[in-house]
Amino acid sequence: MTASRCPLTPSLFDGPTAPPQGDLATFLKSWARNPLQVAAIAPSGRALAKLMTRDIGPRTGRVIEIGPGTGAFTRAILARGVAPEALTLVEYDPDFVRLLGSRFPEVRIIQMDAARLKAVAVDDLRTVGAVVSGLPLLSMSLRKVMSILTGAFAHLGPGGAFYQFTYGPQCPVARPVLDRLGLKATHVGGTMLNIPPASVYRISRRRSRTTAAAE
Repeated sequence: MTASRCPLTPSLFDGPTAPPQGDLATFLKSWARNPLQVAAIAPSGRALAKLMTRDIGPRTGRVIEIGPGTGAFTRAILARGVAPEALTLVEYDPDFVRLLGSRFPEVRIIQMDAARLKAVAVDDLRTVGAVVSGLPLLSMSLRKVMSILTGAFAHLGPGGAFYQFTYGPQCPVARPVLDRLGLKATHVGGTMLNIPPASVYRISRRRSRTTAAAE
């Protein structure tokens, strides 16, 4: 785990959407070693990062990012105004962990499987407003997806949300899983500028009948 301050990048969303060549090389190396864990063969582009972090800002509170890879979404989160000390990265791949540590030295980085997210200690859990996921949920078992979501919502406060992208035509979290966990998925939008094109979903708690009636 490393903590450090990284420079914010106001021009994050300017210029081409393709990832830097160095990031691509690191990504391909990790993909070749563990294709099911990484799934994609290139880092997410800036257009997707912008869409994934559209709802996030200084008032979001603490943010947890799982599967940050080379840090495409990390940069976007910080550019949105989230303080480095309010961001926790959970990454399994050791090459990505080293790269993230050098790029974001003030951000807390934990090397572990995101399925164990519930065990992560985060100060003042009530302030966690978002979990941003770069994980390939479609390549994972339903049991593992449920563990990841259960851990995420154990940290998320009221009104908090889990953000997930997919290259598929629908939400990557199956409806039975959402129903069992009392969650709902909302389509945030899509981008054709990413390689390949991708969509983003916001997963949140369903309002109970009692809460809805009170409102």
